[in-house]
Amino acid sequence: MLSFQANPVNQRRIANFKNNRRGIWSLRIFLAIFFVCLFAEWVANDKPILVSFNGHWVTPVLIEYPETAFGGEFETEADYRDPYVAELIEANGWMLWPLIRYSYDTINYNLETPAPSAPSSANWLGTDDQARDVLARVIYGFRISVLFALILSIFSSIIGIAVGAIQGFYGGKIDLIGQRVIEIWGGLPVLYLLIILSSFVQPSFWWLLGVMLLFNWMTLVDLVRAEFLRGRNLEYVRAARALGLSNPRIMYRHILPNAMVSTMTFMPFILSGAITTLTALDFLGFGLPVGSPSLGELVAQGKANLQAPWLGISAFVVLALMLTLLIFIGEAARDAFDPRK
Repeated sequence: MLSFQANPVNQRRIANFKNNRRGIWSLRIFLAIFFVCLFAEWVANDKPILVSFNGHWVTPVLIEYPETAFGGEFETEADYRDPYVAELIEANGWMLWPLIRYSYDTINYNLETPAPSAPSSANWLGTDDQARDVLARVIYGFRISVLFALILSIFSSIIGIAVGAIQGFYGGKIDLIGQRVIEIWGGLPVLYLLIILSSFVQPSFWWLLGVMLLFNWMTLVDLVRAEFLRGRNLEYVRAARALGLSNPRIMYRHILPNAMVSTMTFMPFILSGAITTLTALDFLGFGLPVGSPSLGELVAQGKANLQAPWLGISAFVVLALMLTLLIFIGEAARDAFDPRK
C-alpha cells in the first residue's frame, strides 16, 4: 500500500480523482449507503438487536431463541413482535430494536388500510401488495444488487483479462480461434437460455451468478486484447524478451499494468451494467427466487399497482441514485487514469 502511494504516477492519479469533486463525493455517498446496507440485519429486522432478560443478555438478531427461553409455551422461535412475548420480556428486562422493525419478508398484519398501504409512521415508504415494508426491502435489495454486481464484475474481469491477454500476446492461431469462439459464444441468446433453464431449475443467487458469468466475461476481452497486441511489439517488451524473461513474466510485469489503466476505467460501468441486468431479470421474473428482496421485483410491483405510486417512485429513486453514483465514480476514474492529465 505504501509503495502504491509512493509511486508518483499513482499519486497523480489519486490527486486527479480527488480533484473531481463530483466523483469523490459520489464515492463517499455510495460507500456510506453500501456500508449501512451491508449490515441490513442490524438496521431493519423484526428481531431485537439486544435483549436483557433476568440479568442475561442475548442477541436474537444473531441467534434463534425459542419462546420458552423467555417463559413462553412453545419450543418454536420467539416472535418478538407478538404482544404476549413482548410482555414476558419487558416484565423481566428490556429489548433494543433496530431503527426499522421489519425485515424484508416481515408481513405487517396491523395495517389500517389494505395493502399496498401508503407511507406512514410505521412504514416510512409504505408497504407492497403483500404488506411487506418497502424500506426494509429496499435496504436488503440494495445489498444483494451491489454484492451480486461486485462478485460478477470481479470474476468476469479476471476471466476476460486473462483471455484477452493470451489472445493479444500470442496472436496467430490462438487469437484467430479465440475470436471465432467469442463471436459464436457472444451470439447466444442469454435471455432465452435463462428462460429455458428456469423452467426446470429453481434460480438462486449463485446459480444466476454462474449463468451470467458464462457470458459476462467477454466484456473486457477486446479491450485487453488490443492493449496486448499493441504492447507486445514495444521496445521494452522486446528488451525483456532478449534478456530471457519468460512470456508469463513479461505479460504480468510489463504489459498488464499498462492494460489495466484502460481496464480500471471500465469497472464502474461494468458494475452498473451488472446491477441493471439483475434488475431486468427480476422484473421479468427470471431472476432471484420469489420473495427475495429485489429492486427488480419492486419495479414489477410498481407496474402492477399503479394506484400505489410510492412503489414505483421508491424503485426509481433507488436505481437512479445507485446508477448515477456509479457513473460519476466511473467518470472520475477515467479522468484519473487519463494519460493526458
